[in-house]
Amino acid sequence: MNRWLIAGLGALLQLCLGSVYAWSYFQKPLVEGYGWLNTQVAWTFSFAIGFLGLAAAVGGVLLPKLGPRKLAVTGALLYGTGYLLAALALQLKLLVLLWLGYGVIGGIGLGLGYVTPVATVAKWFPDKKGLVTGLVVMGFGFGALLMSKVIAPALDALFAKNLPLTFAGAGLVVGSVGLAAAAGLRNPPGTPPGSLTLDGLAEVRSRQFVLMWLVFFCNIAAGIAIISFQSPLFQDLWKKVDGTLAPAALAALGATLIAVSSVFNGVGRLVWGGLSDRWGQLVVFRLILATQVAAFVALMVVGNPWVFGALICYVLLCYGGGFGVMPAFVLNTFGPRLMPVLYGCILTAWSAAGVVGPQVVAWLKDRYGAHASTYAFAAGAGLLAVGFILALLLTAAPRGDKKSGA
Repeated sequence: MNRWLIAGLGALLQLCLGSVYAWSYFQKPLVEGYGWLNTQVAWTFSFAIGFLGLAAAVGGVLLPKLGPRKLAVTGALLYGTGYLLAALALQLKLLVLLWLGYGVIGGIGLGLGYVTPVATVAKWFPDKKGLVTGLVVMGFGFGALLMSKVIAPALDALFAKNLPLTFAGAGLVVGSVGLAAAAGLRNPPGTPPGSLTLDGLAEVRSRQFVLMWLVFFCNIAAGIAIISFQSPLFQDLWKKVDGTLAPAALAALGATLIAVSSVFNGVGRLVWGGLSDRWGQLVVFRLILATQVAAFVALMVVGNPWVFGALICYVLLCYGGGFGVMPAFVLNTFGPRLMPVLYGCILTAWSAAGVVGPQVVAWLKDRYGAHASTYAFAAGAGLLAVGFILALLLTAAPRGDKKSGA
């Protein structure tokens, strides 16, 4: 098969899975419509990202044995099922079922679906690892745009903003399209049959891997906190600037920020991934972290919604960049043989960050109201500063694959 077709199918699957990043589109309606707290609703997103990383770690171990098609199809089916169970939960007003359906089952589907195309496409493009893995995960960043500006608004209009029906319709759309893309994934011709292996797990205890994990965690936690609440935060700022804006107008502004920032999230994966092929992954990671510290400090004091939106977009550019750079960083550091297992393991940083980031912002929002955003941005700046210091302790990966991992 044409390897670019495989890359396109991987990007399409990631596009469907990336709709999870539009969660802030639903955060406020769920809080207001069902009387749940911000922290309670945010746990749905946290569970989804938490189980994403854990399932990705398991998927990295299973991938050599099962092959990309079986694992990706399973992931797409589970993710679509998560939306359908969420629809049932909202109809029955059962928060626990929402957590279990969208959070746990949908999150497992996300993890199995996410790790598969990244590791598979890297095998097809040994000459363009950073660029093409960045291209594939770019689809994940664009998923929020697809959901917040196309799928969810269309379903809201069709079903008169009936949230259970909106979730059910979204599940059918992303589940079916994702399933079609997943069915076309396969390894390059001549790839030897794999077996279930735990090779590489010893490397998890190495200093290099631990530092890479921590740097990845810091970048994700700061960015995902913004992703999970960017719409409510943006609406709160617009309320201060113009108190005459109707709720529908505020919601539209929030959805627009989700859509625009998702473009930066997606493009960042491609741009930073491509730059890492030229400059090296470690140099790019240090640049991503250092510049974001300045952006988060600026977010603490900015009062203009347009400047606020621009800064959010830059944060998402860097957030996505981390995902675009890390696959090649793992591949160049540990070699292609260990890449699936170790890349899956390093995605557990996404799990931890997906719990910590959104829950901190949700807690601050429930407790401090209008001052929550300032405290959240201060915490993000501190976390990114720690990440930059840790990145200074890392060793740069070779520009090519390690011979020992071939």
